[in-house]
Amino acid sequence: MCKFIDVVDFYIGMINALKSRKIGLLSPLEEICLKAGKDSFAYIDNRRDAKEKYGYDFWGIIKNQFEEKKQFIDWIKSRVNEKLLYSKSEQFPDFLFKVRKHQDKFICGSLLELKDSKGGSIASFNSTLPTKYKNLEEIDVINNKNLVSRIASLIDGDLASEKGYRTFERRCFYLVRTHAGRDDKVKISVVDGSFFETVPKDNLIYQMFLNILHAHLEQKTIRIPPDILNQIEKALSHVTDQTIIAASQVIEKASVRPRLRIMAEVHSEGNPHSNFYPEISERSVNLIIDASIYEKKLDEIISQKIPEIKKFTIHHKRNGDHVVFQYKF
Repeated sequence: MCKFIDVVDFYIGMINALKSRKIGLLSPLEEICLKAGKDSFAYIDNRRDAKEKYGYDFWGIIKNQFEEKKQFIDWIKSRVNEKLLYSKSEQFPDFLFKVRKHQDKFICGSLLELKDSKGGSIASFNSTLPTKYKNLEEIDVINNKNLVSRIASLIDGDLASEKGYRTFERRCFYLVRTHAGRDDKVKISVVDGSFFETVPKDNLIYQMFLNILHAHLEQKTIRIPPDILNQIEKALSHVTDQTIIAASQVIEKASVRPRLRIMAEVHSEGNPHSNFYPEISERSVNLIIDASIYEKKLDEIISQKIPEIKKFTIHHKRNGDHVVFQYKF
């Protein structure tokens, strides 16, 4: 079974919801996700709007397991603060799919982060660097709290108690829309994190701090002997863990605990909706995945549900071939 069949099903659901006009290309991305994903989520960040605006009760499936509402409240309040049940938590990610198990291994459980832009550029990544994979432990450190993992564990049920659940590497996907509000120019894509992680995250972080060091040395016209500079660079090469960087720091005598939050802007070659990739046409809805994880059976799975689907390959200058499934409206 495809390890990210959850996202494939989501993509198929999105196309079908658009074809049936339950949603439109200009609908809010959250509404698109809820109509396409239905009950496939283990975490939704904005549970408040999901219920109030779109009539989607995130806790509905669990509630149905109890005869009375009070029984559900009694059960949930020892696990999650009742005030958080229908809140906008502003945690990463926006959506998390349920974990499944196949041949005694975890699959699915993919992350989905939303990126909406009125122009042709992709909105900045404000909470974390885009990557191919993240696990729940890393997500908790990024958020500086464990709300996402606690809620996901409740929805995933018995699977959450199994060994490796919190460290299972989950594929990251990004629902990207550009030219939002322009019915003639809008593009929507579910993009594999590999499209953005063209340099391993550890190397990217190290190089970033190295660039900062060299910029300061140049600005202050400071010259450091090459052997000492090499030692400094070697030491910086160990500064690679974003979870440590993102954690609050305790500084002696300081009355605050500083945190570093790394933001990222997308280079035009890392934007599948840019002119570098003319195949991604206007008014199209795409699933873009790394060619290395593409499986032939995906063609059959998707084409059986969407016979009009088009498949082709685009070449990412910085990260090789990516397979695209496209439906044009």
